[in-house]
Amino acid sequence: MKKVCVTGAGGFIGSHLAGLLLSGHEVSAFVRYVSTGSIGLLAEHEAASNLTVHRGDLRDVDAFRQAVAGCDTLLHLAAHISIPYSKIHPREVFDANTQMTMNALSVAHQEGLSRVVLISTSEVYGSAQTIPITEEHPLHPQSVYAASKVASDQLGLAWSRQIGGPEIVILRPFNTYGLGQSLRAVIPTIIRQALAGDEIHLGATSTTRDFVYVEDTARAILLAGEAPDLDGEVIHVGTGVETSVSEVVELVGEILNKKLSVISEQERTRGEKEEVERLVADPSRAKKLLGWEAKVGLREGLERMVRELGEGAGEKVGYQV
Repeated sequence: MKKVCVTGAGGFIGSHLAGLLLSGHEVSAFVRYVSTGSIGLLAEHEAASNLTVHRGDLRDVDAFRQAVAGCDTLLHLAAHISIPYSKIHPREVFDANTQMTMNALSVAHQEGLSRVVLISTSEVYGSAQTIPITEEHPLHPQSVYAASKVASDQLGLAWSRQIGGPEIVILRPFNTYGLGQSLRAVIPTIIRQALAGDEIHLGATSTTRDFVYVEDTARAILLAGEAPDLDGEVIHVGTGVETSVSEVVELVGEILNKKLSVISEQERTRGEKEEVERLVADPSRAKKLLGWEAKVGLREGLERMVRELGEGAGEKVGYQV
């Protein structure tokens, strides 16, 4: 079995990716050390014989090197991902995300890995200037978090051009959702509130996103680690379907067979210059290069979440990142 290292393996997407990889790969999972010893959502797979968990801080090169040793491919998901937190602590978020990416590239190069897949974000584009968003769309980050991902992406591409080896692939998922996602994300907070009552407290509801179910995102990352001839490629992971937050509320209401009312709260709303109004991907390059298309439609994904959360799965998986 090919040995693959996954950073951020205890998080929302990382844990789903690790579970998918374990069906045919040896997985070296790197998770950030915490004093409780928790490995987050990865705990669901902890008993797998082909999983090795490494705890540490990716900014510590020596600790990370142990996780990468003997691996063929690195799938780099680890990052500080909160946009609101990056507003409060911009230096911490920018420094951490760019340094972790530099260390990932440097160690992968020194250890002779064949490929590094850097997991980026659609937030690098800011609000769409053209629809759908192609990989050639101008980069226009509207948060420090997004700027840190622009810098990380460009670092990876520059590394490929100047230093060479390993191959570098930039994967940009649009808005991933699903079980295990933090309640600060819009879909789980809508569903949790809808299960509890008829009022939904949100920020802006006219904003649109391209929502991708987490299993589809994980599958795209796996394919990006394996498909041939991808060095230097930037690839979107999206459905090509644009959905507003208000439309998500309507769908959840239909699934639960109840009328939901939305209360917009100023404290939940981004500033005028920060708000990303529209994001929707052109997924054609992913289909061409990876043979990937989303399999789970938004309604089906929402139905899965409503069913599982209604049965108390949110408490079971911890709803953490």
